Amino acid sequence: MGDFDEARAWMVERQIVQRGVRDDFVIEAMRRVPREAFVPSDLRDFAYDDTPLPIGGEQSISQPYIVAKMLAAAELQPGDRVLDIGTGSGYAAAIAAEIAGRVDSIERDASLAEGARERLQRLGYENVEVHVGDGTAGLAAHAPYDAIIAAAGGPRVPQALRVQLAVGGRLVMPVGSSPSRQRLVKIVRRDEHDYDEHAFADVRFVPLVGDDGWPAPGGVAHEDSRPTPEPLAPEPAAPKPAAPEPAALELALRDAAEPLPDIDSAEFAAFFDRFAGRRVVLLGEASHGTSEFYRARAAITRRLVERHGFSMIAVEADWPDAAIIDRHVRDRPMPRERSRPFRRFPTWMWRNTDFMSFVAWLRSHNALHRDSETRFYGLDIYSLSESIDAVLRYLDSVDPAAARIARGRYGCLSPWQKDPAVYGRAALSGGYAQCEEHVVAQLGDLLKSRLDYAREDGERFLDAAQNARLVAVAEHYYRAMYYGGPQSWNLRDTHMFDTLRHALDSHGPQARVVVWAHNSHIGDASATQMGRVQDEINLGQLCRAQFGDAAALIGFGTHSGTVAAASDWDGPMEVKTVRPSLDGSVEFSMHATGLARFLLDLRPGVHDALRERLRASLLERFIGVIYRPETERYSHYAEASLADQFDAFVWFDRTSAVTTLPVSADEKYHAAETFPFGV
Repeated sequence: MGDFDEARAWMVERQIVQRGVRDDFVIEAMRRVPREAFVPSDLRDFAYDDTPLPIGGEQSISQPYIVAKMLAAAELQPGDRVLDIGTGSGYAAAIAAEIAGRVDSIERDASLAEGARERLQRLGYENVEVHVGDGTAGLAAHAPYDAIIAAAGGPRVPQALRVQLAVGGRLVMPVGSSPSRQRLVKIVRRDEHDYDEHAFADVRFVPLVGDDGWPAPGGVAHEDSRPTPEPLAPEPAAPKPAAPEPAALELALRDAAEPLPDIDSAEFAAFFDRFAGRRVVLLGEASHGTSEFYRARAAITRRLVERHGFSMIAVEADWPDAAIIDRHVRDRPMPRERSRPFRRFPTWMWRNTDFMSFVAWLRSHNALHRDSETRFYGLDIYSLSESIDAVLRYLDSVDPAAARIARGRYGCLSPWQKDPAVYGRAALSGGYAQCEEHVVAQLGDLLKSRLDYAREDGERFLDAAQNARLVAVAEHYYRAMYYGGPQSWNLRDTHMFDTLRHALDSHGPQARVVVWAHNSHIGDASATQMGRVQDEINLGQLCRAQFGDAAALIGFGTHSGTVAAASDWDGPMEVKTVRPSLDGSVEFSMHATGLARFLLDLRPGVHDALRERLRASLLERFIGVIYRPETERYSHYAEASLADQFDAFVWFDRTSAVTTLPVSADEKYHAAETFPFGV
């Protein structure tokens, strides 16, 4: 899958250069070293993902950015003698060898050392020698060293490493009081006795085990070969405003916040009349399972439809399921063969009491306005939920191990969610790649059946040309979706935007639409870590590019409460406690205002002083259908510039989970009064 040279160039530009690494030697070395040669063959397709990858023995090859950051801090020069502690796969040693004159690398695990030695020799790195031994002792026989880099964290810098550092030499290693969380420390030896020392980044590495490090758990040596670092906040190439002082930001937020009445109040939705002149109003949510977000969007949408003539509602849902809702709210005949909608994971996203109430209102509204009915569309014609369901059902029947891999990867489809262990599971089954062709063909057949249904249903915006285009790119999309790679996000959001645009075009230039989707889809991706580092685009960004000021992007957020979510894709729904937002996040500052509900108007010219503060990159929380509070910082936070991301932001300090509806055993359509939810 893919061109490794192209992927490597992309990795260096997006993950290294745009995060602020400026060392030309390191940048050029990373452009040359083939990371795919240092990962297991099962994981070569993921070699340039922005993540650590397992290499066996419960060890990992480091995230590329961490390697670059440490080597840049070590200030390697041509001709330097370098000591690399924790050989692992040999990747960091190879990068160093591209720059330095000689590299000695120490590895505790003999099998890893032998594998790295063979790999480095095969790739022609004659200036690297791999040794088996205790990294905390260094290699006195080969000292002094111009640079020492340790890829495991110790409670202190071992004295032997200090002594083996040449005068003027640089040492970089993680140090901390916890075996699993440290600060990167840089030491420069000024003379025989004096050292300069400073810490410069928070990281999480495996323990440095040895006589002058951490003891091996249970008395058994623990390989210190490769870290599993916690990704650091990206450092954009272009300077952004400095993060504001918390107290100053909280005061600015309080001054600009417009307190909102209760959602059920008639006055609540009136606060959003300022956006009634837009052609596209996109309403977000910070999770897929929060009642307040559904109720607020319903109230705003009702007002935009009733008072301001909006004629379409488009949601982040599988298109065929939404088509059933559209027939229901317009009282059109329902094909007997169609099942009730939203029966696949995540059922609670649309099968909940808040959405059911909104559908009941929309049906009543349309009954009174037959000459100007409001349409209801799903934006996902490729039907992610149905497609994943088909993949899992097939893999369950032919290769249960591959099915487990798929569930893990689909749990990380959202761009803020990462779980390096998922990549490890991919190495457990050769059947995963072997099933690809059948799955892609099966998904293509499903798409064709959906398009046939659309044609029979008289959907004019899905004309012959659109159908042909959808089919032509379907294989590309489904292959990306099958592997759960970053391409699948861009393809899906691009196709959702195309569906929205075609729906608008089919209803004429006066048509206006309200969109419901997650914040990660409707907040401009170019203002977030998604776009700046991961090269991802989204629906909101595409709408701004197409419609300009005629599009309004409105985000939602919360501090704490409960949420309906699962722990893994296809797992059971649970009502989970939402952890209080992290100190340093934009949510934490909003909570500090002490206001229960408010609206922030982020349009230029309204609160420009606050806008400037919120153009700084701050942590922002994203909870999708998967919520893993135990790894929340890693799994659910990303950096974003809120003022550039949204035109407005709606805050609920404490929120509650949606109330879900049961999935009836009787799938078929029967009486209209119980359809579409069967209750």
